[in-house]
Amino acid sequence: MNTDVRKDLSEIFQASLERVDPYMMLKDRMSLKGKNLTIKTDGETLSWDLGKYTRILVLGAGKATAKMALAVEEILGDRISEGHIAVKPGHTENLARVKMIMAGHPVPDAGSVEAGTTIARLCKEADEKTLIFNLISGGGSALLSFPYAWDDAEGHHALTLEDKQATTKALLACGANIKEINCIRKHLSGIKGGRLAQLSWPAESVNLILSDVVGDRLDSIASGLAVPDNSTYEEALRLVKKFDIAGKLPPLAWKVLQMGAEGKIPETPKKGDPSFGNVRNILIGSNYGALLAAERKAKELGYTTIVLSSEVTGEAREAARFYMGIARDVAKHELAVKKPACVIAGGETTVTLRGSGKGGRNQEMALSFLGEIEADPDNSEGIWFLAASTDGNDGPTDAAGAFADTEVLAAGKAAGLEIQDYLAANDSYHYYDKIGFLCKTGPTNTNVCDVQLTVIK
Repeated sequence: MNTDVRKDLSEIFQASLERVDPYMMLKDRMSLKGKNLTIKTDGETLSWDLGKYTRILVLGAGKATAKMALAVEEILGDRISEGHIAVKPGHTENLARVKMIMAGHPVPDAGSVEAGTTIARLCKEADEKTLIFNLISGGGSALLSFPYAWDDAEGHHALTLEDKQATTKALLACGANIKEINCIRKHLSGIKGGRLAQLSWPAESVNLILSDVVGDRLDSIASGLAVPDNSTYEEALRLVKKFDIAGKLPPLAWKVLQMGAEGKIPETPKKGDPSFGNVRNILIGSNYGALLAAERKAKELGYTTIVLSSEVTGEAREAARFYMGIARDVAKHELAVKKPACVIAGGETTVTLRGSGKGGRNQEMALSFLGEIEADPDNSEGIWFLAASTDGNDGPTDAAGAFADTEVLAAGKAAGLEIQDYLAANDSYHYYDKIGFLCKTGPTNTNVCDVQLTVIK
């Protein structure tokens, strides 16, 4: 029975991935007839006369960007003058016209800087006869790095890759959410926080965006490359103090934030900046769409369903307790939904690192859920759980997530594994790897946050 339910969970999760396949979504939305390109949005159909442009560029960054580029290549063909995208190794496609630059994630590397430098150069060279397609998806913040640089009376200064790497590591470990992380990233970048739009002016740009951010805030996806930024250097400094990471930031990164707060260097561009006059941002997919597809599949498999939210945030361990609480109410009282039930939710939680183990937020959530089963096994029968990342890589691992149920718990006990020891070390990956209950999809080439599924029978 447990194996059958885990198979159902896998199929439901797979259905959510298929719904947010960026290749299929763009092929459905974009079409070219002669010189006329049309893109369907949720509210209108937009069109461009490609005959007006002497140069068409395809640029971008993200875990789903290669699939997006494949669709755009098939639609535009040899009208593409040049293309460069930053992708994570493994998240690739066989592209003919758009060059892929392998870059680091979640910490930027030399490939990230190569991609940032290349894309910044092409945008600076663009003129009013240039049309730029920016393909933006989750992961773009790390994959595209163009460290902030400035000139003063003492000469030219620039953040280094090492500065950005150290800052990123401090941010990822402190428990900040993605909006908070990206506020600081934007203000240490020469390309994020709307600065890509400044670099591109006066060219026209069409930004096709796949959301990996809770609430689908365009200014947070890939750190808002071509979106007005309402955050400030002062806010970035407050966040550094809030999470007590000032001592972990490189001196030059700290200096940039201070100079910005003092008005000595320009702020990120805000709403009303003329750079955004030729920018069109189009959201093509989100976590909510993935959850609706999961619901449809669960119903096909015979489950009564409820979609809780696409905006679950906070500590992964706390989310696990929340999901278990709901599961037990459904099990005992059929509260909110009748059995057999599938409770569906999504979003993006965080993990505050306390140990030096290996894992991701979904594996940590699943292991925490398993800890709840262990604490009260009598009230955990008939409950199964899967937490997984839609990009196929939960944190710096080769797993999308992990399962939790009484059979998984029994396997862990038989192997002599102590759940609390692995949680204390943030080592959920190795707990699951030893007993074989990881969820592995391989890179999915999409990225719309996470999906959590609970079955109650």
